Amino acid sequence: MKRILLAGLLACLSLAAPALAAPLEAYGRLPSIEDVQISPDGQLLASSVTDGGEQRRIVVRRISDNSAVFAIAAGDAKLRDLRWAGSDHMVITSSRTSTAHGIVGGRREHYLALLVDIKNRKTKHLLALEENAMNVIARQPEVRTIDGAPTVFLNGFRLKTNRGLANSTTLYLTVFRHDIAKGRTSVVAQGEDGVADWAVAPDGTVLARSMYSEQSGRWALQMRDGGGWKIVAEDILPFGPPRLRGLGRTPNSVVTLSPKEAREGESDDDGADGERTLREYRLDGTWDLPLGASELIHDPATSLLIGASEIKGDAGQYVFFGPKAEAAWRAIVRAYPDQQAALVSWADNRRRIVVKVDDPKMGPAYALVDLDAKSAAWIGDVYRDIAETDVSPMQAISYKAQDGLEITGYLTLPRGKPAKNLPLIVLPHGGPAVRDSPGFDWWSQALASRGYAVLQPNFRGSGGLGAAFMAAGFGEWGRKMQTDVSDGVKHLAKLGIIDPKRTCIVGASYGGYAALAGVTVEQGVYRCAVSVAGVADLRRMLQIQSGPGKRNYPALRYWTNFMGADGARDPDLTPISPAMQAAKADAPILLIHGKDDTVVPYDQSRYMAEALKKAGKPYELITLTGEDHWLSRGATRLQMLQATVAFLERENPPN
Repeated sequence: MKRILLAGLLACLSLAAPALAAPLEAYGRLPSIEDVQISPDGQLLASSVTDGGEQRRIVVRRISDNSAVFAIAAGDAKLRDLRWAGSDHMVITSSRTSTAHGIVGGRREHYLALLVDIKNRKTKHLLALEENAMNVIARQPEVRTIDGAPTVFLNGFRLKTNRGLANSTTLYLTVFRHDIAKGRTSVVAQGEDGVADWAVAPDGTVLARSMYSEQSGRWALQMRDGGGWKIVAEDILPFGPPRLRGLGRTPNSVVTLSPKEAREGESDDDGADGERTLREYRLDGTWDLPLGASELIHDPATSLLIGASEIKGDAGQYVFFGPKAEAAWRAIVRAYPDQQAALVSWADNRRRIVVKVDDPKMGPAYALVDLDAKSAAWIGDVYRDIAETDVSPMQAISYKAQDGLEITGYLTLPRGKPAKNLPLIVLPHGGPAVRDSPGFDWWSQALASRGYAVLQPNFRGSGGLGAAFMAAGFGEWGRKMQTDVSDGVKHLAKLGIIDPKRTCIVGASYGGYAALAGVTVEQGVYRCAVSVAGVADLRRMLQIQSGPGKRNYPALRYWTNFMGADGARDPDLTPISPAMQAAKADAPILLIHGKDDTVVPYDQSRYMAEALKKAGKPYELITLTGEDHWLSRGATRLQMLQATVAFLERENPPN
């Protein structure tokens, strides 16, 4: 997959042409390019690039002549977001796993914002010196143009210490404004009890706020009405409030995008995917927008909502509210037939656009499209060391579950091998309320490159496939959600594509739970199992959400709803907890877990290891030092992949 680069844009990323299958490093290391953002004036490109390992850097080049403008080494920082604030500044968001002194809740993934002055080559940590404020942000920064100058708005935290209560500090979600030209930060809106989110108007004032009670589940959206607040929407939402997702189609409107809760007796009749509700609010009314949206698209110049992306079946598509933007995107789609093009970034006039193109034969790459010049140029491959011969074909499949429910998914077949009696790796996704989609997946491609067929099933409870399909997973952890996965093995075996006696299951997060449950709660299906950051002891997992001083009511309600339990003491958790069923394990298990995981604690794998050891069952436990839940570091991500493949090749040889 060696495409013509935009002359030397990323000269630091050399290209290699491996013989036969690429080494695992080509798949398991970090992407060579993680993000590309075009400046508002359309003259500069900022790229987040890596050496594949721990080192990241931001490279800024001029489009006209490819000259280097700026570069900054990010080292081993975990970069999460890159955006322009005018054409002379950027805001970089990174994260680190740490404990905040005096804040209840233990170690968390904290996000920080760095302002970069391109012209003067200076950097500044935003919120670092603000009085009574933490130096972390609650979500990605937003940029507005106020009086002709780019201005950064941040959702951060003000602190209030509760006197007389040891180690007790209350955090209030607060809106901060940083005036770049003045170099000054000020408070726009002070948080108070119950404020869960804010929305900022085009003039920099606060337009709306989301109020939520975690204990009762009561939510209200309030919009500024003169000197006070007016409630424009309210509901009981036990699993958490919808997030405010910026401005709507007009300057005095806001939008929310949230999962649609399927309640008993409701049908999934709202079109497309159905389980996501996009709503636009103004003081005088509310509108449901006719989209099963997954991501919203705002005008880079005005910040107004102009479109959204959604997935229908196996195809992603964009819907724009204006004919000009719609026509521009259709021109881009026509330029990449039989490929998936994703909008990444565009200039303020929307004439120069950065797209990510996923070619089923060559994998993903970034390109720059110039609508005025009617030209397109490749910026660079996402994975520099993967050639066309290293990409295995993926196809959509469907099959019936035991109760007749149709399950969809994706099957990746090893390149150059007949689709007959192949060894199989089942790779269930995490979440569980997300979905697998078509396109290049580094993990499944790595496994296929070693000679395995790879099945990625969208079992019931997955998101993006309709409210009814998600609701079908409620109460089905270790039950129908589990047999949906193994029913896919039976389907492929019946077709003669795979050898059911040479099948293993591998997964991360919820997929890690499914892997463990596949050889403990279930038996006789898999030859081995690999769990990466998987949940093993459901009772202890729920206790984390309900412990003293850190009760998380929405998370507790969400997990008990999916698990089908009344709480951490519910005896129904025992038969579906792999750690409690370790004595039934009928295949070797590999446990891999990051020590800095703040989503599924490392102790979950430790509990499983102890239970397997006590039961005399074969297992291995590998600790990823300094790694989080998302495999954000190159060295430990590769360590995971290498350990997984070595284990699979030993327990389930591909040849």
